[in-house]
Amino acid sequence: MMNAVLERVRQFVRHHDLIGSGARVLAAVSGGSDSVALVHLLRDLHSAGDLQLAGLAHFNHQLRSAAVDDEQFAAGIAASLGLPFFVDRDDVAARAIREHRSVEDAARVARHAFLERARVASGADVVAFGHTRDDQAETVLLRLTRGAGPRGLAGMHPRNGHSVRPLLGCRRHELRTWLAERELPFVEDASNQDVSIPRNRVRAELLPLLASRFNTRIVDVLADQADMARDMSAWMDAMAADLEVRSVRPSTAADGAMVREIDVALLRNAPLAQQRALLWRVLTDVAATRPIAFSHVEAARRLTEEPNASRIDLPGQSLERIGPSLVLRGRVAGAQGRPAAGHEASNLFRVPLSIPGEVTLPEVGWIVSADACAADPDRTGETEVNGGSRRGHDVAMVRRDCFGESLAVRNRRPGDRFRPVGLDGQKKLQDYFVDRKVARAERDRVPLVVDQTDRIVWVAGFGIDEAFRVTDPAQEVIILKLRQA
Repeated sequence: MMNAVLERVRQFVRHHDLIGSGARVLAAVSGGSDSVALVHLLRDLHSAGDLQLAGLAHFNHQLRSAAVDDEQFAAGIAASLGLPFFVDRDDVAARAIREHRSVEDAARVARHAFLERARVASGADVVAFGHTRDDQAETVLLRLTRGAGPRGLAGMHPRNGHSVRPLLGCRRHELRTWLAERELPFVEDASNQDVSIPRNRVRAELLPLLASRFNTRIVDVLADQADMARDMSAWMDAMAADLEVRSVRPSTAADGAMVREIDVALLRNAPLAQQRALLWRVLTDVAATRPIAFSHVEAARRLTEEPNASRIDLPGQSLERIGPSLVLRGRVAGAQGRPAAGHEASNLFRVPLSIPGEVTLPEVGWIVSADACAADPDRTGETEVNGGSRRGHDVAMVRRDCFGESLAVRNRRPGDRFRPVGLDGQKKLQDYFVDRKVARAERDRVPLVVDQTDRIVWVAGFGIDEAFRVTDPAQEVIILKLRQA
C-alpha cells in the first residue's frame, strides 16, 4: 500500500502536469488525515527528486476551541521535517458578519488570500491541497443540489492557477491506511460531525445512503463524472468564447458601469447550448461576485424572443432589449445603482509599484516609493518599529514577508476597509477619513499602497494596516515614502 499510493500520486501529478520537475511546492496543512498524508507524500517525492517541498502553511480560522491545538500540531509536523512553517489566523466568524458572507465563504476567502501570500513569501511555484476523490464526490453532489451545469459539475480541477490537488486520484480511506502503516498521527476535526454544514451533511448522510441503496461505487462514479464534465465544460467555454468575439461589444459607461451589448441575431442563430453558455459567461462577468443561476440565463434568453420586452433586473446588473441588441449594464456602488460620490471613472487610478521602485501619480500630485531594508537586530532611528509611520506620516515601515515582489498604488474604491494599528478590528476607509477629518474632496487624492490581493498596506500619509506592522527589529522591512510630485 505504501509504495502503491506514492506511485499513484506521482502518476496523477505527471498525467495532469501539476508540478514540474524541481518545482517548489507549499503544502496547505490543516492537521487532518488528508493534509497530513499530503505533506508526507510530497516529502517522499521531494526525497526522490521529483519536486522541492518549500514548506507548510496553516491558517487558523479561530472557529473552534481546538483551533490553537491544530495550529500547534501543524507546526510540529513542519519542525519534525525541518521545513519552514507559514501561519496566519483570523476571526472568520466576525469577518463573515462584517462582510455579509456565510462563515464557509468567509473562511475560504481568508484562507486562500493567506495561502497566496505564503506562496509568494516561500518562493513556491504552487500551493498543494489535500483534496481527495471523496471531496470531489461531495463537491459534485453539493453543486447538483444547488443547480449546476457542466462547469459546476466539473467539481474541483486538479490545477487551478497556482493551486494543485495531487491527491484527487486517491480515496480518503486509502490515505488513512497509508498513514496507519507509517504510524503517522493526525487530528480529527470535531466540526466535521456538525451536519448543519451542508458538506458534512452530504458526507454523513447523502453519500452513505446512495452507496447503500443505489451504487456502492458512488464516490468513484461521481468523481469520474466530474472528469467528463470538466472536458465538456472546457469545450463549451471555447464555443462560448468564439461566439462572444463575434456577437458581444464591451464598453464602459460614463459612470464607470460595465456595459455589454449582445447582437440578438447572431445569438439566436447559435445552438441553444451555445446561447446559454454565452449568456452565462457574459452575465457572470458583469455580475462580478454574485452567482448567476439557470433562471437568470433563461430570463435573458427570453428577451431575445420579445423585441418589445421591458427591462429586467438580474444579480448585479440590469438587462434590456434595445432594437437588435441585448444591453447589459452593471451596477456601480451607490444608492440604487447610482455611482458613489467622488468615484467617477475618470478619477480612478491604479499603478504597479516595484520593490525597489517609485511611481509618480500626476492625477493627485504625489510620488510613492518603496525600498527594501535588510533585517537588522540593531535597527534604530527614523521609523518606529511598532507604529508604522514616523513623524510627518510621509514614511512607513512595513513587514517584507507579508507580500510578494511588487505592490500597487491606487485611490479608494467603494467598500475599502483596513485595520489601523491599535484598533481592535477593521474599519471602513470612509469612516476612517471622517474620523481623521479628511475633506471629502481630498479623499480620492490619498494614495493607497495595496498588496497583490488588493489588501490595503498603507493609507499614505496616515497609517498602515495592523497586519503589516513590524513587531521585531530583526524583521526584513519595506520602507514606503510619500512626497509631492
